[in-house]
Amino acid sequence: MSPKDVSSGGTSRTGAFTPARIAVIVIAILSVVFIAENTGDVTVRLLIPLVTIPLYVALIVMFVAGMACGAYFFRRRPK
Repeated sequence: MSPKDVSSGGTSRTGAFTPARIAVIVIAILSVVFIAENTGDVTVRLLIPLVTIPLYVALIVMFVAGMACGAYFFRRRPK
């Protein structure tokens, strides 16, 4: 038998739940819980105007902006 025919017998990290994916899921869940717990009104300065909005709206906007930036910068590039 050639070396290519022999399987390693070890576990592969190519499954759906890798440690990195589990960490991202945990962080996302904790972020959603944090957002849900903070519902008071806050005043936010948007360059010049002051806007009073619920804190959870500001947190959701920043969460989505962070996810969009992460998806843009860390997307898989074709080989």
